Amino acid sequence: MSFAPSRSLFFLAFLAGALTLGASFYLEFGASLRPCVLCQMQRVFLAAFMLINLVAALHNPKRTAVFLYGLASMGCALLGAITAVRQVLLQNAAPGQADCLPSLHEINENLSLWQALQSALKGTVDCVEINWTLFDLSLPEWSLLFFVGMLMLGTLQFSRLFLTQRLRPARR
Repeated sequence: MSFAPSRSLFFLAFLAGALTLGASFYLEFGASLRPCVLCQMQRVFLAAFMLINLVAALHNPKRTAVFLYGLASMGCALLGAITAVRQVLLQNAAPGQADCLPSLHEINENLSLWQALQSALKGTVDCVEINWTLFDLSLPEWSLLFFVGMLMLGTLQFSRLFLTQRLRPARR
C-alpha cells in the first residue's frame, strides 16, 4: 500500500487552512460580519497552523523534521479547537448563564495584556451572538470541525511515521 508523501499532506493542510482563512476574511469584509475575540484567536492559531504547514511543505522534511512539524501543526490545531469549543459552549449556554465580559475595545482599554488574554478566553458579549449559519452550524462549530479534521490529518501523519518504521526490514 502506497502512502502520499509527507510533503503532499503538509501542502494539503496548508491549502485547507488557506481556504478556511480566506472564507473567514470574506465573511468579515464581504458579508460584514465582525469577528469576536475568540474568533480572532482562532484566526491566529489558523495562521500559525498554515505557516507551519507551508514551511514543512517547502522544506520537504525527513523523518525527525516531519515529527516536529507535525507536532507543532497539531499543537496549533489543538489550541484552535479549544478556543472553538469554548465559543460553542458560550453560544449554547442558556441566556444569562454565559459568563461574558465587555467588548474587545473595552478590554483593551482597561486591562493589561495578560488580563486581556485571560478575559478573552472567558469570552465577550460578541462571542455569544450567532450571526451566520450554514447547514444549521454556526461559525465556531465549523471552525471546530476544521480543527478536528486537521488533528485527524496530523494523527494520520504520525501513524504513517510509526507504521513505516515497523514495516521496514531490519538491516544487517
